Amino acid sequence: MTASSFWLGPEPLVLASGSAARRALLAACGIPLDVIKPRVDEKAIAATLLENRVTPAEIAIALAHAKAEAVARQHPDRLVLAADQTLDLDGTLFMKPVDSASARVQLARLRGKAHHLHSASALRRGETVLWAGISSATLVMRAFDDAFLDRYLDAMGRTVTETVGGYEIEGLGPHLFSEIVGDHATILGLPLFGVLYALREAGVLAGGSEIEA
Repeated sequence: MTASSFWLGPEPLVLASGSAARRALLAACGIPLDVIKPRVDEKAIAATLLENRVTPAEIAIALAHAKAEAVARQHPDRLVLAADQTLDLDGTLFMKPVDSASARVQLARLRGKAHHLHSASALRRGETVLWAGISSATLVMRAFDDAFLDRYLDAMGRTVTETVGGYEIEGLGPHLFSEIVGDHATILGLPLFGVLYALREAGVLAGGSEIEA
């Protein structure tokens, strides 16, 4: 049996995300993908929600829904999975840094503290939302000095602007942390176990019958 034998859908899943990490997680689970990046103004949506005192976790869910809806509107007959991740420091939302200088300010605020990553997904076909879910992880950043921070930023280069935390846990990110509580997929930006459950429920992923323990 090959990995693709797990996929029962008539055509690949549409992934409404440009994240290479999410694509790799799903592909490793034997899920064929068509990637379509959604045209959504994430910052504008997040700003509006923040004005209404919406939490970072709720913003992650809202953005996942917005991305799924945007792509499903273009491809109403396809099964669309969207995802989003937010960083939460004591209720404060962090977005992707725009450059190395803003990444430095952000990491300086995070060091020596625990923050949360909220990874949300929404599964949709046309106008119907089939499932939405979220998982969270807690990351404790070391109280490193400025010299180490500068060394890290120099090593990361422009890559530091590609994630909400300014780090990649699959790369140099572990150097920043003393403790991580949560599953790897959540940290990479996908509530993977919930997604797999939803795809099984939708009848497009093999899973077999659940047996009693």
